[in-house]
Amino acid sequence: MELFSSLLSSPFWLLLATLVIIGVLKFIAAVHHSYFYWRRKGVPCPPVSLRSIITGWKVFLRRLSLAEFSLFIYNYFPDAKYYGTVDMGTPVVFLRDPELIKDVLVKEFEHFHDHRGGLDERLDPLFGKNIFALRGDRWREMRNTLSPSFTASKMKIMFDLISKCSSEFVNYLVDHPELCGAVETKQIFRRYTTDVIATAAFGISVNSMKDQNNEFYMRGIEFSKSFSGVLAMFKLMFMFAYPRFAKLLGTKGLVPPSTSEFFKRIVAETIRTRDEQGIVRPDMIHLLMQARDKDGPSNHKMTLDDIVSQAFIFFLAGFETSSILMCFVAHELAVNPDIQNRLREEVQQHLAEGEISYESLSKMTYMDMVISETLRKYPPAIFTDRLCTKSYELPPSQPGYKSVTVESNNIMMISIYALHHDPKYYPNPDKFYPERFSEENKDNIVPYTYLPFGHGPRKCIGNRFALMETKILVTHLLQKFILKRTEKTVEPVVFDKKEFNLQPEGGFWIGLEKRET
Repeated sequence: MELFSSLLSSPFWLLLATLVIIGVLKFIAAVHHSYFYWRRKGVPCPPVSLRSIITGWKVFLRRLSLAEFSLFIYNYFPDAKYYGTVDMGTPVVFLRDPELIKDVLVKEFEHFHDHRGGLDERLDPLFGKNIFALRGDRWREMRNTLSPSFTASKMKIMFDLISKCSSEFVNYLVDHPELCGAVETKQIFRRYTTDVIATAAFGISVNSMKDQNNEFYMRGIEFSKSFSGVLAMFKLMFMFAYPRFAKLLGTKGLVPPSTSEFFKRIVAETIRTRDEQGIVRPDMIHLLMQARDKDGPSNHKMTLDDIVSQAFIFFLAGFETSSILMCFVAHELAVNPDIQNRLREEVQQHLAEGEISYESLSKMTYMDMVISETLRKYPPAIFTDRLCTKSYELPPSQPGYKSVTVESNNIMMISIYALHHDPKYYPNPDKFYPERFSEENKDNIVPYTYLPFGHGPRKCIGNRFALMETKILVTHLLQKFILKRTEKTVEPVVFDKKEFNLQPEGGFWIGLEKRET
């Protein structure tokens, strides 16, 4: 007791105890405000229950996959157009109704033109300055700068570069049959996407199958490892929620310093070489260099960090997201030989006159159906969001409720995975059925229930590129190989709870049997 009294008499400990008490009281007030925020507005919201708390902690501790969690929260109010919830103290509107999703993503875009708070660029310039994280006028300017890189005409120009990467990749597998008995496709497809991004974005030729430890590939591996583990998830949440405090504590960014320096060096050397030698190449770096040279009060002055950030996010999307799409396509073809045979027939029909071309690829309708169904069953992003930037009135969430005004800085959340697996829109959603996207059936798909790349002005800018590089790879693979399941193939897919992206437990395993041609 005397010790307790002496501690309280110390100014330092008295101040510390006061701060702790104030902190606890503020926390309780914040929780109370958050969980009763929507109730006061007359919006349905999940009760604070032991079940919801346990479910949230299961995701955080990697005991529940994000896909399972998305279905859990999507089905909480199955008859509501939307409901209210909270995320780290911020009010969130969870949208379920396709018409409201259309309003938020497209019709009323001026109210919802930004994503939620991204990573502060002072903590991590590579993340904080990329097109996904930018807001307002800076986002519009960067989008206008980058959009010409992804037009149909630019895709056609880059087609031969990507096809060359794909051909070299598949031929390497043909020449090394010892690798093909049981293949973990993510390990090899990430090498292919590394080569594609290196040539298409950076103008650098890389062959990651022959040069297994090239720096481009190793940097991608290094970065992907930084996202694994509970501590990494906690760090990510802390940096997003409390950027100023994280900076005060000297918290390092998500990108390892050596990786950040590598990309800065590569981009700086590429720019210097092109400036000195007058090299013009129709790629992302060239467009960013043009934007750098623009003058005018309305233009944000493009810095090296700005350019590096866009190039890096393009590399990251290709390295991880596009490679996972290819993995799921290969998986479904391996476990559905009838679909694989039909797709191969289409490929052979269009390649009867010679090598694959941009025109022949664009005519492969069944290929489109297979890729579209893969994106439905395994969307690249489980959730997407929009930030309310000015007040907006939502209609009643269900009969008996009133309309509600969503305030600035509220978050609009959409579960893409749950929409794609809602049996109301996609009967038997766990079945891989490309016919959903046939000419006869695709008009039956309810608009804004299929969002593999998002929608509206903030739709993924690189979607056309990702689709093209995937189709080229699948075409070359089917020409040379029969894709088969192995003892390690996980079917039906059980998602790995430790991964942010959709991935099977144990990895993507298939066999490649060389075809007799």
